Amino acid sequence: MTPEEFLRSIETRDPEPAYLFLGPEAWSRDRCRRALIGRVLPLEDREQGVTRHDLSDVELSAVLDDARSFSLFATQRVIWANGAEAALPKRDSGDDPGAAMIGAYLKDPAPGVVVVFDCSRYELDRDDKAKLQRVEKFYSVVRAYVEFARHTPFAARKIADNLARERGLKIGSVELDALVELLGADVARIATEIEKLSLYAGTDRRITEEDIFSLAPSAKASTIFALVNALGRNDRSASLESLDVLVREGEYLPLALSFLATQFRLAFIAKEARLSNASQIQSYFSKQGTPMWKSRAEQVAQTAAAFSVEKLRTAAIKIYETDKALRDARPDDRIVMERFLLELTGS
Repeated sequence: MTPEEFLRSIETRDPEPAYLFLGPEAWSRDRCRRALIGRVLPLEDREQGVTRHDLSDVELSAVLDDARSFSLFATQRVIWANGAEAALPKRDSGDDPGAAMIGAYLKDPAPGVVVVFDCSRYELDRDDKAKLQRVEKFYSVVRAYVEFARHTPFAARKIADNLARERGLKIGSVELDALVELLGADVARIATEIEKLSLYAGTDRRITEEDIFSLAPSAKASTIFALVNALGRNDRSASLESLDVLVREGEYLPLALSFLATQFRLAFIAKEARLSNASQIQSYFSKQGTPMWKSRAEQVAQTAAAFSVEKLRTAAIKIYETDKALRDARPDDRIVMERFLLELTGS
């Protein structure tokens, strides 16, 4: 089921004795976690009624034994088992004792106890699909499972708008588009930044583009644009220095690569459409339905001026190869990105 279906289900009927949570999306998972705890535990039990385990550190049998035991401090309990994938055997033998233990427990579950097996490590598609299918097979006796897929940019934008309204935040459509894109449509990060912006500006002052760039620590647009400029000058040293800044600031490098891909794609379109300045670029892309604010249009104009069409084509190919390499088993994201920069500045 989806997170929304889960929330509706626990409103209308008693929770299941066990759930399997699958997927990496953090914001919806946190909503479901808080709703489940609020549904199962009376207010006086919420401090003592939640027990957390990590199946990377404890045995599955210990989690189930805990579920069967009675608490002296809480009449109802929620047991949260993170790292659900760690309980799987290294080899799929087809008849695993761990799955049998879960099945035995669910035949006679402890009253008033809800167990959540949480696997947030794997994506729901692409390269992780086979791994996730193994997790689903192992926990197949758990009838209720919730999938937490990453939000699309459109869905993230809609949620961001709702969060801003709830906070009474005065933020325009263009500025909200900028925030969503700069944070890679990660709703958990968007929610955090909207809360910060509301504390910073209150409900009276209107949020500007400068506010977003100054307050959002994950919005490394200036560093990434410096990287784009260095690549445009074919400056290998400056490119590697910009990458070093991104690494030290803890930026997620696949996200940084997606920023580069977007910047090069927009610059390529601008050159093909013969757009010569930021004003034309902003007008053109806005009519196409692509979010385009003034400073971004200026960056696209500068990128288009710095790169030839041929070099933009080469960059697109290298970005595809690098994105594929980042998804493979590899020693380090930084090594993959360094190779990308060395190849792109090699001519």
